[in-house]
Amino acid sequence: MDGGSSKSDDKLKNILERNRKFLRRAHDIALKGRREDILPPFTLSVFEQTLNDMKVPLVRCFGEADGQLAALAREWCCPVLSAATDFYIYDLPEGVLPLDHFLQSVKKSLAINEIHCKLYATTKFCTLFNIDPQLLPVFASLAKNNDVNLREINWIQFQPADRPRKSTKADRLEGLLSWLRARTDQTTEDTLTAAMALIPDMSQQAQTEAQTEVQTAMLEYRLPSSSLRGFFSEGTVPPLPAEMLSCVPDWVRAPLARGELSGDVLNVLVDRRRILGIQAELSDLQSSNLTSQPIRQVLYGLLLGLGRGAVREVDRVELEVQPLVQGAAQQLRLATLPQADPAVRLQVCLETLGVEEETLGVEEETLEGVPAHLRLPVAVTCYWLRRASPEPTLLKALLMVMVQGELTRRTGKADGQHYTKHSKQLPDGVIAHSFNQWQACLKDASQLNLLLCKPLPEPHYAWLYQGRLVHHRQKQLQEREPEEILHDPRFRRLYRRLLEKVLQSDPGAKRRAGGPEAQLRASMEHLHLNTEEEEEELGGAAGLDQGSDAPWVEVKYGRRKQ
Repeated sequence: MDGGSSKSDDKLKNILERNRKFLRRAHDIALKGRREDILPPFTLSVFEQTLNDMKVPLVRCFGEADGQLAALAREWCCPVLSAATDFYIYDLPEGVLPLDHFLQSVKKSLAINEIHCKLYATTKFCTLFNIDPQLLPVFASLAKNNDVNLREINWIQFQPADRPRKSTKADRLEGLLSWLRARTDQTTEDTLTAAMALIPDMSQQAQTEAQTEVQTAMLEYRLPSSSLRGFFSEGTVPPLPAEMLSCVPDWVRAPLARGELSGDVLNVLVDRRRILGIQAELSDLQSSNLTSQPIRQVLYGLLLGLGRGAVREVDRVELEVQPLVQGAAQQLRLATLPQADPAVRLQVCLETLGVEEETLGVEEETLEGVPAHLRLPVAVTCYWLRRASPEPTLLKALLMVMVQGELTRRTGKADGQHYTKHSKQLPDGVIAHSFNQWQACLKDASQLNLLLCKPLPEPHYAWLYQGRLVHHRQKQLQEREPEEILHDPRFRRLYRRLLEKVLQSDPGAKRRAGGPEAQLRASMEHLHLNTEEEEEELGGAAGLDQGSDAPWVEVKYGRRKQ
């Protein structure tokens, strides 16, 4: 997996341009329901957890992973399975398996014991176009370079005479290949000099600068010796790059390499920069990432402390966000974070999410009875209810789906999910935005929890929620009560417990849960358990306890004046 992003200005410029395109697509998705290549926030987390469940080893690099992956494939003499086009340029003896075709072949090969797929090799490519393999990095660097002057080269003029000359990308690439074919006897330096001479009305100094830019881009295709082989064979954690030694504590290496920390940690420590995720939402509503910004401020405070300047956040606009160090976080230091008192690390997490409202003279309360993997999502839900704008009306639907996912994970019974498989109705924009805010809060809270060495268990994201089902439940709740929808008594019991804990966490939560306070109070009275039901609930909880190390936990938090 990729770790921190490159410090290269050109790389950052490309990332920012891609983000602008994603923002436009995100608006189109929310407005018209179009399918675009914007993944949900926890896609990568689900993938990594699935690999871990299947005992498939995973490594996160301390930078971009492509070069290390190619180097490892060369050392292991095996092909690379990827959709990234850079692998078509690397010198890989066993070639590349194009990911899209491979996945299609898997679906067709379920009944047999082999997968028929395409294999790409640079040798066949160079034979087909009759060019020197040494010129492939030149081809790639000239083809994808974003320099304005280089884009002015008319490569189409070099196409074979029998080709119809159009201004498509394929025609330009074919023209570039034809031009390179005529220079198989030249050195790389001479080829680049000749390419610069094709730029119209360009000074010698500008040509030299453009040539240097291309040469820098070509360095990406020089494969390093792999630093990952020892990780897979012996568990040896790769060393930190030299530029990170002064600002990244050594203890970060192991959890980062194992995928237990996000690469965003390196971006903040090294560059004081964070590129935020994009969700499908209307551009006339505020960015969902603003809701969770206070959580990120605590994260930045733990990473940087005070006095090292703001973190540059890239969202719809660029923001300067100040690190925050207050409360229990003042007792922690990044260099010794894993050795810190677990109770203090837990307190930092809960204080950030506002789960403990410190009021002088009030006795301790508890989140007892909440399944282990729902502790963090429930705390995040309490935070989201207070911070979301506009005020969310999604609480009951969200808790219902959360409960259903947890019990489905335990029992294997996917009750209710068939309602959403073929739904094509466009979700309500405001409801979707509220749901996006909750996901943004969960994303940032989970990263804070990981940095604090998991004082709260990490949720099973694949079972935690299902977006379409949340919208479906919200529509159902316009006409029916949760008790009428959740037929399984185990669903009802856990739903009651979670709703009670969330509503107890904040005096204003009842009003923000959706509907007048009197109506919500009546609903809670409707859900009240009599003595017989309480005994049944305890029995049901014990039944769900099977097969889990710590499914039911207790979190205590005190109250004191802010």
